[in-house]
This record gives sequence, structure tokens and C-alpha cells, in this order.
Amino acid sequence: QVQLVESGGGSVQAGGSLRLSCDASGYDYNRRSMAWFRQAPGNLEREGVAAIERDGVTNYADSVKGRFTISRDNAKNTLYLQMNSLKPEDTAMYYCAATRSITTTLLARWYSFWGQGTQVTVSS
Repeated sequence: QVQLVESGGGSVQAGGSLRLSCDASGYDYNRRSMAWFRQAPGNLEREGVAAIERDGVTNYADSVKGRFTISRDNAKNTLYLQMNSLKPEDTAMYYCAATRSITTTLLARWYSFWGQGTQVTVSS
């Protein structure tokens, strides 16, 4: 059974940084793609933030390019999201997601496995 567990969320002031982690188990992690999504209060859909293939190829949403960095440690089965220069509009629940496909798509429907989420709150 695939399990994804996020951690690292919290409350910061605008301009601050946070690093999210996602520990994966029960999943052929090293061979597949993973991504971070977020869902802000009142939004019905999850927005793709960043994705990474097994070989390190990445894709970012325009809203986070230059501020966020996605990475993975294949030895630890862990996915990361380094978030710098945070803005109030980054406030959301952040989810780790995994797919059995090889892709860097930011479309939620491509991802079959999801974590429970970790809250990020950025105050102005």
C-alpha cells in the first residue's frame, strides 16, 4: 500500500522560507514521478506547484518559478519542496502526490496517490 506523509508546514511571514518533506513507502519511488500540489481555502481544485521525474527533470508553475525548488533523495525515498520568498498568496494546504507514469505534468488527474497534506500559512 502506497503511503505519502508530508511534513514541514507552518506559519511564516512574507519573505520567509519553509522546506516541505514527503516520505514515501510502499511505492517504487525511484522509478516514478512525484509532485507537489496546493489547495487554497475556497478553491475547489488543487493547483500543481512542481513536479519531478525519476532522473531529476523538473517542471514548475509560473507562480513559483525562481522561488520554489523541488528535489528528491532516492536513497531516502523522500521528496522535498524548498520554498523561498514566500508570499501571502502561497497560503494553502500542500499535498505530495505520486504517479506510476513518467511525467512532469502539473495536472492532478495524472496522480494516483496522495498524502494528507501539510498547512502553509504566510502572513503579510
